[in-house]
Amino acid sequence: CLVPLTRKQKWRIDKVQSEKIARAGKAASKVESQLDEDEIEHSGRVITRYGQRQLVEDEQGRVFQSVSRQNIGLSVAGDRVLFQKTKYDEAIVTAIYPRDSELKRQDKLIAANIDQLWIVVALEPHYEFELIDRYLIMAENSRLPIGIIVNKIELSSDEKSTTKDFMHYKSLDYDVHFVSVKNQTNLDTFKEKLVNKSHIFLGQSGVGKSSLINSLIPDLELRVSEISNKSKLGKHTTTNTTIYHIPSGGDLIDSPGVREFQLENLTELEIKNGFKEFKALSSECRFRDCRHINEPNCAVKDSLDQGKISNNRYQSYLNILP
Repeated sequence: CLVPLTRKQKWRIDKVQSEKIARAGKAASKVESQLDEDEIEHSGRVITRYGQRQLVEDEQGRVFQSVSRQNIGLSVAGDRVLFQKTKYDEAIVTAIYPRDSELKRQDKLIAANIDQLWIVVALEPHYEFELIDRYLIMAENSRLPIGIIVNKIELSSDEKSTTKDFMHYKSLDYDVHFVSVKNQTNLDTFKEKLVNKSHIFLGQSGVGKSSLINSLIPDLELRVSEISNKSKLGKHTTTNTTIYHIPSGGDLIDSPGVREFQLENLTELEIKNGFKEFKALSSECRFRDCRHINEPNCAVKDSLDQGKISNNRYQSYLNILP
């Protein structure tokens, strides 16, 4: 649940924010003095942020180390921006375009303008429906499209059974892909889904996210090194949310700290809304605040009894409710 901030907590937050703005202002003023008066503004995209600075890529693929003009707010990876170039191959961001989407963790903005989330699960460690449903809840509440990648299918002794396990997700219009990174099975078909979009991969440790990313971007280590040199961040680059271009098309927003994103502090209403098949039926329930557990004339329970709702999904719902 959300707890209102005390006056002291709010004062501390405002103080920290004021100090950040002051530091950003000093950096911006230093760079702004190097601008030509007739310098035109260019469109670009933030590919990573580190402290008060960011790397901005222009439409020709050139990358500039940049700071932001005062009072325009902090940008994050994925933001579309206007910027001006300086005399020393640096730049100053003058405006941030409105965002189409945002991904947050504990109210901290992680990335912007994401087109697609993918939850990666595997045969080993074996997928758990409740964990999958937790990711789907997060995506539904963030209003972000999400699909499911089932990796390591080479370990399956019964592919029909594995496919059947995910039929109810397909029936809910979630895109499901069965792949083997090890054997390169179905990867070409999956890559076609990535073209012209920005993606984030999520999932628990050991399911093969890193292997999948390396398969999509074979020269990833070289790209990381280039970003590191440009930003002068060194090894710390690996902890920053960064955009990488996928050679076969599309972009990867890689955020190591978010790869194992978990459901955090959602209300009961948000959990109910996260099960989209429940949300669609809620208006037919007798009680407006129906919890879909023991209430009479519950449309969700009726649909469950009729086999229209997956029992696995309903059990996940019961387990996730606070």
